[in-house]
Amino acid sequence: MNDIVWIAVFMMLAVAVHAADVPGAVLSGKVNLIDGKAMSLGTYTGKVVLVVNVASRCGYTKQYKQLQELHVKYGERGLAVLGFPCNQFGKQEPGSDTEIKTFCDRKFSVSFPMFSKIDVNGENASPLYQYLTSDKIPVNDQGPVKWNFEKFLLNREGVVIARYRSGVSPDAVELLGAIEAALGDNDKD
Repeated sequence: MNDIVWIAVFMMLAVAVHAADVPGAVLSGKVNLIDGKAMSLGTYTGKVVLVVNVASRCGYTKQYKQLQELHVKYGERGLAVLGFPCNQFGKQEPGSDTEIKTFCDRKFSVSFPMFSKIDVNGENASPLYQYLTSDKIPVNDQGPVKWNFEKFLLNREGVVIARYRSGVSPDAVELLGAIEAALGDNDKD
């Protein structure tokens, strides 16, 4: 009986390890919305997804406005902008989830999904960012997040197709072009 249990455990571990290598596996985890409700990232399967680590007291905070504009302009065509507050860079996101939500609502009228504050680097990094910063993503720019407002673009299959560092504005030609290409002529929601 013990051998059967160990074989079953081994098989489950093998499936879990393999899942990280499957395209789209990045959208298989669970996260908490900024209001504390848990949700599956699988909700965004079939959409083009822009994942951004955000902060309220950063020189790049003004990018919230452009992220909101992307959400409005491309949301109906299938773009999902996802904001993940993080306090790891210059302690520029010190507030609670409630304070962050209030700031985003009042200052930028953010209507794209915002999530609970997370770590994006280190041993406490969220599973999403452990994957996004791993050598498993098929882009040249791999490794740890260096600052607030880094962007990861995923295609409709959940595969990371581009990464943009903080200095690349959400309305930069190369990012807009990549979003347009990923959206294609497909009007999926």
